[in-house]
Amino acid sequence: MTALPLSLRRLALGAALAALGPGAALAEGPQRVIAAGGSVAEIVHALGAGDRLIARDTTSSYPPEVLDLPDVGYIRALSPENLIAMAPDLILAEHDAGPPEAMEILHRTGIPIVMLPQALDPDGVADKISTVATALGMEPDGEVLSTQVLARIAEAHEAGAALPQSPRVMFILSMQGGRLLVAGGGSSAEAMIELAGGQNAVTGIEGYKPLTDEAAVAAAPDLILMMNRGSDEAAQEHGATLADIAAHPALALTPAGAGGRVVFMDGLFLLGFGPRTGDAALELNGYLRAVAEGTDLHGVDG
Repeated sequence: MTALPLSLRRLALGAALAALGPGAALAEGPQRVIAAGGSVAEIVHALGAGDRLIARDTTSSYPPEVLDLPDVGYIRALSPENLIAMAPDLILAEHDAGPPEAMEILHRTGIPIVMLPQALDPDGVADKISTVATALGMEPDGEVLSTQVLARIAEAHEAGAALPQSPRVMFILSMQGGRLLVAGGGSSAEAMIELAGGQNAVTGIEGYKPLTDEAAVAAAPDLILMMNRGSDEAAQEHGATLADIAAHPALALTPAGAGGRVVFMDGLFLLGFGPRTGDAALELNGYLRAVAEGTDLHGVDG
């Protein structure tokens, strides 16, 4: 194995000593935690350990107080030097944190790193909560939180099963330049659509892939679902407005586009698969029920 560069070894050693400090109470579990991933920060806060967080990644935006923490960068473009300099005694990261080279360097510094499992179903959400709780030394709190979250998800599943029909939903991740990037099979968006009682209108592709205009028309979605990108200018480049969708040559020909049945939801809330998963599924279920019953989407509480 290639030796860690001397500069990083010194930085890691200094960070470790700073993290320990005089009289550090290691028996109480890690006290200087970096959350790399939106659902990670959510789970830490839901467990009542938000005061242990010293930094977060760009995707972490809930609860609002995490925005006051230093930002170590985008979860898939982390800089090991930035994280080491924060002197953490634990890094909690989503399964897709990276790049791989950065994660390898971090592992070699000796800083404890716990990678959360991917979650696309209730069991996966419970596993994520359990993983974080165990890493923080809060297993009993994790069991309580998992029970509460799973109960809410079960409520959403029942609401989905009670729909009079299963509307076809197209999740559009981006339509920059009029080019559609949509959610196919095995994606977190498809998992959420199905949990809420809908069906993915896009078939024949896996993950998030481009979709031709012809395929978009053939998909015939009853509802178009997108992320609310907020006011960030860079994010808005990948988003869209109702006017953009109505003017799109393919989307305008779909039942959803022609009927103005478009919903925007917060991305972390919708796709995070964390403590608020049940709430997100129930909100989406309300929109699906409105579509199924032919009522006004604007009357849905969201």
